[in-house]
Amino acid sequence: MPDIRLWPTGRLLSTAARLVEHAWNEKLDDIGLTHAGVIALDVLAANGPMTQSSLAQIVRVQAQTIGKTLMRLEAHGYVIRQRSQSDRRSQVVSITVAGTSAREGARDLERSVLATAEVDTDLLRAELQTIVRALAAREEAPTTQEAEQSDPGR
Repeated sequence: MPDIRLWPTGRLLSTAARLVEHAWNEKLDDIGLTHAGVIALDVLAANGPMTQSSLAQIVRVQAQTIGKTLMRLEAHGYVIRQRSQSDRRSQVVSITVAGTSAREGARDLERSVLATAEVDTDLLRAELQTIVRALAAREEAPTTQEAEQSDPGR
């Protein structure tokens, strides 16, 4: 194995993320879930029923990508999709009781992935949340040029 002490932080983060996701997906497969499926279930549990396109937007993936994830979740009985009453072209997605149970099981499996690593998982989560918030805020903040264009009186 190469000397990871020399790796830049970004490479460490991306490698760790891939390894954790791979190990977690292996465990999730036993209950018919993937990492993407857990994210979709989390969003549905937190926000309630929503259109497939809204779910894709919140999860930050393409509609086609969320469609594949939802097909798998639906096949396992974790979500149901129904035509929207207000827009027949849209489908409203809802989490089921089985989906809620699977989501809880996924949390236990997630904890087991990092159980062998000698790391304070609560501290790790807090630090990762700080990074995500800081970088997401930077992406969402308008650039100086955009701010000047939107405020002509400046």
